Amino acid sequence: MSDVVSILSECEAMLTGHFLLSSGKHSSQYFQCARLLQYPDRAATVIEGVAKRIQAEIGAGKLDVDAVIGPAMGGIVVAYELGRQLRVPAFFTERNDEGEMTLRRGFEIKPGERIVIAEDVVTTGKSTLETAERIKAMGGVVVASICVVDRRPADAAEPFSWPLFAAARIPAVLYEATDCPLCKEGKLPAVKPGSRKIF
Repeated sequence: MSDVVSILSECEAMLTGHFLLSSGKHSSQYFQCARLLQYPDRAATVIEGVAKRIQAEIGAGKLDVDAVIGPAMGGIVVAYELGRQLRVPAFFTERNDEGEMTLRRGFEIKPGERIVIAEDVVTTGKSTLETAERIKAMGGVVVASICVVDRRPADAAEPFSWPLFAAARIPAVLYEATDCPLCKEGKLPAVKPGSRKIF
């Protein structure tokens, strides 16, 4: 994990300040993994550790994978890199005008297909869970999910009924917007650096 943190730091993907997350919560730290993913060689190195763990599960007969799906935007590049390393198809879900996660562009899931969901960052697991619902509605089976950074708070319950493989586990300190000490200090306005709307 130390190598992953070093790479994230070198790419300036770890930000500190006062951030408004897509969940509506506030935090003093934010991971902008797009800064990592702009370097294909570094992204491949970070995702390789996760891919090897999944390959070990496959080799031990504990897991089987037919495809990888990443929720747009953050999961697209992660999914494609993981798919490349696992040698399986990779595609993505995206939100429609109502904010619902959908599968478009001719992407299809066959009944019974075993899917890994790939994300850049998992904090609450909302995008992963929404993607899982779409996969299940189309007859697919979610067998695992992966992320570059698992940001779930240290005391958070497991959000999924399947295994989560993370390149790095760096728990977030999260605050409700109504009880944020950073807001109370009034020094920094909350910045929303991500691309996703708050629903």
